Amino acid sequence: MREPVIIEAPSVLGLRPSGVQDLPAALLGAGLAGRLGAVRAGRVEAPAYDPVRDEATGILNPDGIARYSVDLADAVGGVLDRGGFPVVLGGDCTVLLGSLLALRRRGRHGLLFLDGHTDFYQPSAEPTGEAASMELALATGRGPRPLTDLEGRGPLLRDEDVVAFGFRDAAESAEAGMQPLPPRLHAIDLGAVRAAGAAAAARRAVDHLASGGSAGYWVHLDVDVLDDALMPAVDYRIPGGLTWRELEDVLRTALAGEGAVGLDVTIFNPRLDPGAVLAARLVECLGRALPARTGRGG
Repeated sequence: MREPVIIEAPSVLGLRPSGVQDLPAALLGAGLAGRLGAVRAGRVEAPAYDPVRDEATGILNPDGIARYSVDLADAVGGVLDRGGFPVVLGGDCTVLLGSLLALRRRGRHGLLFLDGHTDFYQPSAEPTGEAASMELALATGRGPRPLTDLEGRGPLLRDEDVVAFGFRDAAESAEAGMQPLPPRLHAIDLGAVRAAGAAAAARRAVDHLASGGSAGYWVHLDVDVLDDALMPAVDYRIPGGLTWRELEDVLRTALAGEGAVGLDVTIFNPRLDPGAVLAARLVECLGRALPARTGRGG
C-alpha cells in the first residue's frame, strides 16, 4: 500500500482570504499526520492575491491560479513518482487543478468529485469571478483558455471520466444561470445517494470510474458536501448534505482499492470553528477512511 504524503496547498486565489488558507495548519494541528501515519512533503505557497477581477477572462487571479497549478502539479507529481499517495490540504477548490495537471502529465485519469456544489459555473454567471465555483468546468475544458489548457494539456479530464457526487445545489445554480452539466459527466446528486445508500452509491461511482480507459482517479473532497448543520465552517452554506457516517462510508469505498491515486481536502474554514471541534471531527473522519487505502487500522 502506498504511504500517504501530505502537501499543504493554502491557496485562496479562486476565492478570497476568508480563512480557508488556514485549513492545513488546522488539520495538522488536530493531529492529521499522526492519525494517517503520513509524512509531510512541504508547502506550496500561492502568488499574491489580487481582488480585482480580470477583464479578459472574467475571473479573479487567472494568471496566479495558472502558475500555482503548475507549482502544485510539480509537488504532487514528485509524490506520485516516489510511489506515495498525495493528500493535498487546500485552500479553495482551485487547488484541484494542480493535482489534475500532475495526473494529466502522466496520462488519462478520472475524478470522484465530492462537493455540495457542482462548481460548473461559467465566468458570466459567477457573480464575483471566483474560480472556486468553476473548477470542474475548467478541468473539463470549459472556460477561458489560460485555465482550461494548462501547459497545452487541456482539458485535464474527459467528461466520461468524472463522477459528481453528493451535490445539492441544482435549484440554486439553475437560478444563477450556471451552464448545465454535460450528459457524459456522471452525476449522483444527494437524493440519488440517499436512495441507494452512501456506500452503494460510492461503489457505483467507483465502478463507473474503473470501467473507462483511465489509469486511476483522484478524489476531491470539499467539506461542504457534509450536512450544513454538522459542518457550518464553510464559506458558502447550503442546507442539507451527508452525515459524517455517510461521508466515511463514501471515502472508505472510494479509497479502498488501487484505483484511487490521491485526495484533496478543501474549503474548511477554521475561523468558523471555535475551539477546533470540527477540525478534530474532520481528522477523525479522514483517519477512519484512509486506513482502508494505506493498510493501517483506524
